[in-house]
Amino acid sequence: MKARSDSNDAGRRDEVQEVAREIAARISARGVYMRGDESSDEIIAIEEAIERFEEAVESRGGDLMMDEPPRGHRGEPDDPRFQLPARSTRMSAPDYVERLALAVDKLRSRRSRTVPGKTRRKGPPA
Repeated sequence: MKARSDSNDAGRRDEVQEVAREIAARISARGVYMRGDESSDEIIAIEEAIERFEEAVESRGGDLMMDEPPRGHRGEPDDPRFQLPARSTRMSAPDYVERLALAVDKLRSRRSRTVPGKTRRKGPPA
């Protein structure tokens, strides 16, 4: 029985590693530097942090198709805060997750939402 359990555990580990590689490839395709030594937990943490960032961008009226360019291209976001923060080659996965969290906090801390093409009204509503 133990041999069968060990075999199942090894198969499960292989499956988790394969899924982690696929997720890392998707993250990399979005222009985020991936060193290749990230654990599967770190890869998932990065993916989840990116998703939170994108949700914050969309909640502020950002257009992800415009704000996140394909790899190797420069983005032209409506607001520079909408561009996915870069990860340097020396930045650890936990540090990048923290950088994304700070960017989300910065986006969410804005009291008013600026929508391109619209001006904010001053004073109380009529």
